[in-house]
Amino acid sequence: MHRRRRTALLLSAAIAAAPLLTACANDAHPGAAAVVGGQRITVAQLETRVNEVREAQRAAVPDDAQYTQAIAKTGTLARDTLHGMVLDRVLHRAAEDAGITVTRKEIQAMRTGLEQQAGGSKALKSAWLQQYGIAPERLDENLRLQLEAQKLAAVLGTDTSQPAFWAALSKASKELDVDLNPRYGSWDVEKSSRVDAKTPWVREVTASGTQQTT
Repeated sequence: MHRRRRTALLLSAAIAAAPLLTACANDAHPGAAAVVGGQRITVAQLETRVNEVREAQRAAVPDDAQYTQAIAKTGTLARDTLHGMVLDRVLHRAAEDAGITVTRKEIQAMRTGLEQQAGGSKALKSAWLQQYGIAPERLDENLRLQLEAQKLAAVLGTDTSQPAFWAALSKASKELDVDLNPRYGSWDVEKSSRVDAKTPWVREVTASGTQQTT
């Protein structure tokens, strides 16, 4: 069946301990988890994002055993969250370079459609939390990211799985000179991804905005 386009982080299901959130090992950028376009993503900012997800998971599964399982399934949450934060800025630069903007009205329209598909606002938030590690308060930010990716792919006459799309992100990544704290992996400029990332950050979609599922 075909479903409305969903561009989102795919979190690794591997059971592994999350890295400790400590100061950056790079002396040039103390306290930074990454530097993108000369602006720091601090360890404190990353820790805040991770805590948002953990608090949402705790609220969603108050049972201790279930919560432990949820933690285990998102053992790479810190790395994946940082990856998403960096890619958000890279994609935003690529969208700006292409003259793309996203309005609040467009975000709300996408959210309304997804809520109808999911069975309500609460169900959508739960799905984004469980499947993509997106905290409820970050949902609109993620939808903006999706729309930027969708529009960029459309401008390029391609989709997010094709080389033309990734070439645009690679160009933006070079412009921003991404510097990742080695604790969280290293950045592949050509692929606009963390070298140690096991899964792509977006789901394969078509330019028309539909996705084939089984």
